[in-house]
Amino acid sequence: MLTRRRVLAIVLMALPMASAAHAQQVRVAAAADLKYAMQDVAARFEEQTGTKVDVTYGSSGIFFSQLQNGAPFDVFFSADIDFPKNLEAAGLAESGSLYEYAVGRIAIWMPADASADVTVLRWKVLLDPSVQKIAIANPDHAPYGRAAVAALQKAGIYEQVKAKLVYGENISQAAQFVESGNAQAGVIAMALAVSPVMKNGKRWEIPADMHPPIGQAAIVLKNGASKNGARALLEFVKSEAGRALFAKYGFTRPVADARSLGSPNK
Repeated sequence: MLTRRRVLAIVLMALPMASAAHAQQVRVAAAADLKYAMQDVAARFEEQTGTKVDVTYGSSGIFFSQLQNGAPFDVFFSADIDFPKNLEAAGLAESGSLYEYAVGRIAIWMPADASADVTVLRWKVLLDPSVQKIAIANPDHAPYGRAAVAALQKAGIYEQVKAKLVYGENISQAAQFVESGNAQAGVIAMALAVSPVMKNGKRWEIPADMHPPIGQAAIVLKNGASKNGARALLEFVKSEAGRALFAKYGFTRPVADARSLGSPNK
């Protein structure tokens, strides 16, 4: 039978092991458009470092509100650079850790068997009678939703299609609406349009000058339990291997980052 002293000794010996195990996990709050790109990033990072990456996906705006109230994450990958900037200004993120990792793109996506061809009709496909519902992310808190609305307005068809719009809580849910057939078309992130489950559909990329730039940035959070892991993850994202994984899913590099490499889209 174990004495109280031996039990205490066993507990004390286990504490450093538990602490080390906890430190080997990075908790990430990631914008929904990163669902597939971040899966690849996390897998490669874990393979190289042994550090587990636990990712929760959602709306950048909702994450911003949660992080203001102390949500337990180590690093925030936002689809809108302003959210991490505001966290830094409020003293909730590590000063100097902000990194603009990508610029997002949007596209009109439709199933492969759609009767109207978006690659031919482009904007006009959204006016086609076969398109009864158009899925976008909620513009109240999702950057991709705001970009979609801005593009529709600049194209001069927003008022004509406004009644057709259905809103996903985030861009991933909006993509699910159209992929599942609950909407006939969607204005979604290119990163989702080229993903394994949607790459066989029809898509047309909306020109970048039709909407404000979707600058996406990450930042290390002050109340995170694994700051070293968070910093290491950001360093991996900055590496050529990390950049290549984001490029695989249709993201472009920020202008300053691309210029430093001597090419606007390298």
